[in-house]
Amino acid sequence: MEGIPGNPVNTLFAFMDSKLLLSIVIGYFILLLVVAYYTSRGSNNESFFIGNKNSNWMLVAFGMIGTSLSGMTFISVPGTVGMSGFDYFQVVLGYFIGYFVVAGVLLPLYYRMHLTSIYSFLEAKLGTLPYKTGASFFILSRTLGATLRLYLVIKVLQLFILDNLGISFEVTAVLIMLMILLYTFKGGVKTIVWTDTLQTTFMLLALVVCTVYIMNHLGLDFKGTMDTLKSQNLTRIFITDPLDKNFFLKQILGGAFVTITMTGLDQEMMQKNISVSNLRDSKKNMMVFSSIMVLVNFLFLILGGLLFLYAQKNGLSLKGDDLFPTIAVQQGLPFYITVIFIIGLISALFPSADGALTALTSSFCIDILGMKQRTEWDEKKKTRVRLTVHLTMAFVFLLCIFVFREIDNGSLINTLLVVASYTYGPLLGLFAFGLFIKRGVKERLVPFICVLSPVICFTINLMAGAYKQYEWIMNNPSLHNFFSQTEAMFGGYKIGLEMLILNGLITIGLLAATSTKLKTVAQAA
Repeated sequence: MEGIPGNPVNTLFAFMDSKLLLSIVIGYFILLLVVAYYTSRGSNNESFFIGNKNSNWMLVAFGMIGTSLSGMTFISVPGTVGMSGFDYFQVVLGYFIGYFVVAGVLLPLYYRMHLTSIYSFLEAKLGTLPYKTGASFFILSRTLGATLRLYLVIKVLQLFILDNLGISFEVTAVLIMLMILLYTFKGGVKTIVWTDTLQTTFMLLALVVCTVYIMNHLGLDFKGTMDTLKSQNLTRIFITDPLDKNFFLKQILGGAFVTITMTGLDQEMMQKNISVSNLRDSKKNMMVFSSIMVLVNFLFLILGGLLFLYAQKNGLSLKGDDLFPTIAVQQGLPFYITVIFIIGLISALFPSADGALTALTSSFCIDILGMKQRTEWDEKKKTRVRLTVHLTMAFVFLLCIFVFREIDNGSLINTLLVVASYTYGPLLGLFAFGLFIKRGVKERLVPFICVLSPVICFTINLMAGAYKQYEWIMNNPSLHNFFSQTEAMFGGYKIGLEMLILNGLITIGLLAATSTKLKTVAQAA
């Protein structure tokens, strides 16, 4: 796809290549539809929500890799290496620790209580309004996180394929949402367990092939790659400055709590785990999945280092989310590498969106509408309501994608973690309170507390120096002066992923401050 800008021959080849790549995307989607057709036969609402509790743990473990990594990891993580070395691996180590907590504490709880929705735990421990509040925060969190990941992949497909064909961003977003709807509409979790397995295979294949090709193209082996990256100070993992927002203890601890919340307290991820028939296999799924995740993330960082070396060798000033797609599609690599990249990209796209759409539908139907308790609804009405919610969620996804296009800052992995810190914090606080504090809550206050806590955290972050990111503060002399003074009080300390922990602690503190004695023995159990 190289050539002279504006050259008719170059434009023709770009058009032909784009048509071929689009054909591959369509062929891939047809394959997903075939899988969905065979796995959704005989499906009902129970299949949609928890896969009839007979999912194979090995398939769940492997498929969850694709769900957890998503297009965000596929595009953004390699792009971070040129700017900050391997320090993202600190967060990955935290993830690994967090998975052990989920397997040892939360999974036994969910199986013991026979939960379809994990937020039913909040109802049993704290009451109906805290339960609805927790589910609402999940819906908010997962909607933002999933659409952020989805937007990134659509953006890449648009930039490198569909713009050449004259297809607009809006049309691309609508068509992709329709694709996802078509193969999740009926089968739900039962289908997704299989499609995620297929897509994880393609994504990991793309990662390995691209890494090996660029390594060979640069004339390096693994040792040579690591030595070259080390000589440029790019293999550094641990940040030892306690004031730095990426200080290793902050990142590892923050990563652990990101996993506890974004996996253990997330209906999408747990929906797949509790679709396994027994706790023992579900734990095995979690341990296998988490071990593979560490290795795969490290390989993504190595790929990022190789892409940086390639860009450096060819005089390219690329960074962030632009690095991998630009080199894979527009820098004269063999066309088969471009094809493999696109297949890997769309394989990263669908698992992060299909599971989220299914989980959000499940949570809204079960937690907000109370479908399980509505005995007056027959199976036909439940199905009709579920399909309506599914379509509505898809429309909400579209709206969020268009919003993210307007606020794109070029490196969305950090945006994703910040969003998680603010939206999952109240969930963390609610679950921790229910697990460890034997007191009741004033139900009517819980929604206000769960909104107030992120607001307090946001204010603290502004006071610690984050105000510099906002022009409306920098352009207001009074606000600028106020936050300059508060920043000095923090002595240069910058808040990182520990914001999630702080958010949870504030929620717990506010719940405890307004708590009541338990009235019954059952509530204390």
